[in-house]
Amino acid sequence: MTESTAYSQLLAQVKAGEVYLDDEVAAYFCFKACDKRLADLRALDRTAALTQRVSGFGDFVMGRELEAKFRKQATGEPNSIDAVIAADVEVVTELREVFALSFKRLTGQDVESANAIKYAGKE
Repeated sequence: MTESTAYSQLLAQVKAGEVYLDDEVAAYFCFKACDKRLADLRALDRTAALTQRVSGFGDFVMGRELEAKFRKQATGEPNSIDAVIAADVEVVTELREVFALSFKRLTGQDVESANAIKYAGKE
């Protein structure tokens, strides 16, 4: 997606050093939540890909029209299943980066290399 979202504007502000999440534990767990959401969205995208295989409506004009209609809902349209999932992935990726940058600003280390044991007792 090439549109500017509220989250892409927030990410730009974080990169410019204008704003950040001022709690390292919150930043860490929000980052981890984004990781989980991205994994869930990728799994959903694999499942949703199955909706692109549309058949069984019969070998007549109305059946082919229905197949085309349902295929468009699965892919190729702005509000199709795959486009909505892709938009969600983009937003969560931007938020994940916001939390990663906030964590790095607070701790001086990348959240990916942070010691998870340090935060384990704070769940």
